[in-house]
Amino acid sequence: MVEIRWHGRGGQGAKTVSQILAQIVLREGKHVQAFPEYGPERSGAPVRAYDRIADEEIRIHSGVYHPDIVVVIDETLLESENTAEGLKPNGVLIVNTARSEDEIRKVTGFSGKIIAFDATKIAQEAGTGFPNVPMLGAVVAVLGTDPKVAEEELKETLSHRLTPEVVEKNLKAFRAGYEAAKGVYVGG
Repeated sequence: MVEIRWHGRGGQGAKTVSQILAQIVLREGKHVQAFPEYGPERSGAPVRAYDRIADEEIRIHSGVYHPDIVVVIDETLLESENTAEGLKPNGVLIVNTARSEDEIRKVTGFSGKIIAFDATKIAQEAGTGFPNVPMLGAVVAVLGTDPKVAEEELKETLSHRLTPEVVEKNLKAFRAGYEAAKGVYVGG
């Protein structure tokens, strides 16, 4: 089983991409749980979302305390929360930042694999402005999930609420995030 914890702020889409990831792995025939955790529901407040992915039925119904992957959508949370808390030593920390992996290591104290890339810049260049989708691309790469299956699900999900042009911009951002993390595999 692979467990993932997403860190973001209200309105940044951590909950949304955790749910899209669940739909992606369901397409691959896996078992999954996706659920958010937040205090007062307001824009800008810290939010956590979780995914569990397994080949067999998932019987755990608690929080994720020792994730294999931690995703930080908003790097300001590195200073205000212990984002690497409980992250397995052989896990992966994925951070949306312009800082280097060494700088992130100093801030978090995490000694395992760190993937640091500027998802905000990718999103802006793609024309979406939301870094959650490039971060989803990175997670899909780390999981070893088929990117075509992921793109199909992302396109289908986003098509319900966005124009085809905006959907295409999100797919471009997703692909760039996928490329940023390609080659680092956690699997499960």
